[in-house]
Amino acid sequence: MTGLLGTAFIVTAFLSGWPSIIAVVLNYVKRGERDVQQSHLESHFRWQIRTFWFAVMWVAIAILLGLTVIGLPLAWLVAVFAGLWVLYRIARGWLALLGERPVGV
Repeated sequence: MTGLLGTAFIVTAFLSGWPSIIAVVLNYVKRGERDVQQSHLESHFRWQIRTFWFAVMWVAIAILLGLTVIGLPLAWLVAVFAGLWVLYRIARGWLALLGERPVGV
């Protein structure tokens, strides 16, 4: 259930940033639980944590590029790419979670 909750928070990050921060904190807390370790859920928590940090990195790059007039078109491309990449990661994670399979393996 917490895997679904974490993924739901990441999905809503397109509307505001704080749900993704809550989701990554939940992922760090829950991934060490005994019933999660050595199960398919362990890969889902790792997948969501990696998605969060890579998305932060791509957004930071887009913001830095956007600070210059010359970098604005590239910043827009990076932001669009990052959004599509996050959507892909969410969809792939959901499909694996619904099938009770590990993700990213």
